[in-house]
Amino acid sequence: MSVYELEYRVADLGGPVHYADFGGSGPPIVLVHGLGGALQNWLCVAPRLRAHGRVLALDLAGHGRTPSRGRTARVGANRLLLDRFLAVVAGAPAVVIGNSMGGYLALAEAAAEPARVSALVLVDAAVPLAPGGGFDRGVLALFAAMATPVLGEALMLARSRRSPESRVRDLLLLCGVDHGTLARDVYEAHVAVATEHGALGRRAAADFLAAQRSLMNRLLRRRKFFEMVAGIRAPALVIQGDRDRLVRLPAARALAAERPDWRLEVLEGVGHVPQLQVPDRFLAIVEPWLRTHS
Repeated sequence: MSVYELEYRVADLGGPVHYADFGGSGPPIVLVHGLGGALQNWLCVAPRLRAHGRVLALDLAGHGRTPSRGRTARVGANRLLLDRFLAVVAGAPAVVIGNSMGGYLALAEAAAEPARVSALVLVDAAVPLAPGGGFDRGVLALFAAMATPVLGEALMLARSRRSPESRVRDLLLLCGVDHGTLARDVYEAHVAVATEHGALGRRAAADFLAAQRSLMNRLLRRRKFFEMVAGIRAPALVIQGDRDRLVRLPAARALAAERPDWRLEVLEGVGHVPQLQVPDRFLAIVEPWLRTHS
């Protein structure tokens, strides 16, 4: 079966949560996508991770195929959704691998419910800006516009009227990925979920903005963020692309400096989603680490 024909499962966790079980035996490995993403973001690496445990990937509320109906897509609510997923579906302490917003959620879950998380892999995780670390002006302008009432809604609605293919290509490009380098079925899987999600129109726009604005709110509280990080007991592997426009390398270095017991690996020439852009290099770092930590 190709990844384009991926079989979804549904768990009732205060509402339907769509996820994929890639198989494998042993301790659970739970993959958490980022803002505007979906479980398809892990298709290039999930099959090989099965050698290290039972691999599960979920769509957060307001993302992919998991509706926000009766719920919110805000970060706090999705942290609770992740907690229920770990308790009910994973059923045992899990290695949580989170990309971008998913990395923030993995950190927040490990801090709030340490018994649920045995280890962390933080992939270009959403963390506060580092003082003096610089920023990408285009990304800053985009996120500032989305955070602005009325303007953010107008931008997202305009985006929703574009074709799913163009939305996927633009998002991948922002993350440093040329869509032409992806396997055809992986690209088609992203387009398929973008087609479904885009059909929600205003609801999809509202979900994205709720997630984005709540995440930015959390990251602006730098002191509170690092107090949370200081209390985490789980070991962690921090992976960071040095060409990431969304999370700059100095921010990842600042995180590693706060936790010198965690391991930082920098991928040269790589953007925001190394699991899609350079899956073999990503796995060459993650797999040996999992052998000793999962």
